[in-house]
Amino acid sequence: MTHRVAVLDKDLCQPKKCGLECIKYCPVNKSGADCIILNEEVKKAQIDEDVCNGCGICVKVCPFDAITIVNLASELAADKIHQYGPNSFRLYKLPTPRKGEVVGLLGRNGMGKSTVVNILSGNLKPNLGRYENPPEWDEILKHYSGTELKSHFDKIKNKQLRASIKPQQVHHVAQAFDGTGKELIEKYDERGISRELIKELGLENSMEQNLKELSGGELQRLSIAAVASKDTEFYFFDEPSSYNDVFQRKSVARVIHSLAKIGKSVMVVEHDLTLLDYLSDYIELLYGEPAAYGIVSNVLSTKIGINVFLDGYLPTENVRFRDKKF
Repeated sequence: MTHRVAVLDKDLCQPKKCGLECIKYCPVNKSGADCIILNEEVKKAQIDEDVCNGCGICVKVCPFDAITIVNLASELAADKIHQYGPNSFRLYKLPTPRKGEVVGLLGRNGMGKSTVVNILSGNLKPNLGRYENPPEWDEILKHYSGTELKSHFDKIKNKQLRASIKPQQVHHVAQAFDGTGKELIEKYDERGISRELIKELGLENSMEQNLKELSGGELQRLSIAAVASKDTEFYFFDEPSSYNDVFQRKSVARVIHSLAKIGKSVMVVEHDLTLLDYLSDYIELLYGEPAAYGIVSNVLSTKIGINVFLDGYLPTENVRFRDKKF
C-alpha cells in the first residue's frame, strides 16, 4: 500500500495556454473515472489522490511542470500534521521542543520550516490533513496523547505559551520598524538584559543608527538581541549566522545557548553545519520534495544528525532522501 501525494503548483498551471494534456492522457480518466478534472471555480487542474494510481504520466505531459506525484509509505498517512488545501503542500510529523536544550532543524528550503514554526508558536492550528473539516483542539490533543508535544499544545490551547521568533529575512525587520537600534531593543527587552546583549553581540555602535542604515550583520545581531530579550517559553532562530563572521557567530551561539541554560525551549534552523554542531544538543532533519511535502525525522544526536544529512540516508527510518552524498 502507498500513500499518494499529488501537488499542483497553481502559479505554473496555465489551462488557457495548454491542451489540458494532464486530463487527456490520464489513464484513469480514460477508464471512465474522474482522476484529473478542471476545477471551473479556480480554472486550475485538480487531482483526486484517492483515485490516482501514481503512474506519473500527467507529470511528464504537463508543458509547465506544474504537477508533482509522489508515492510514500502508507504508514506516513497517520503522521500528516497539516495540509493547506487540495493538491497543496503537506507536512508529516513535528519536531519536539525540549526545555533547557537547543534543537537544530536541518534540511533544504521548501520542506515546511515555516509551517513548523507557525504550528509550534501557536500561529497556525494543525489540521491533521483535514483541510475541509479541521479538528478541534480536543481531537488534536488526543492525537498527541502520550507524547511530549501534548503538553506543548496544551499550553497553546490555553493561551499559556508565548513564542519569540527571529525571521530568516532580517531586512523585513528594518521595513517593519522605523527607529533606531536602541529603540527596538528597549521595546522588546522584557528580561532587563539589553546591556549584556548589546555588549556580547558587539552592537554598541548600532544603537543610535536607524535600522535602515545598518549592515546585514548588524541587523542580524540586533534581531537576535531583540528576540532573546523577550521573556517567552519558546524561542526560534532562523539562520542566525547569516552576514556574520566567525567571531560574531560565536557570540550569537553564546546568546542562544544562554536561553537554554535558563530552561527555555530553543529551536534553530541553520545551514552552517559547523555552527549547528556547536549550537545544538539534538538534530531533527526535514526532508521531502520542495513545495510538495516535508517529513520531520525522529530526533538524532547532533553528530549523527549532521552525518546523516551529509550521507543522504536515514538508517533508523530506512529512507534515502538524496541520491548523492555531499
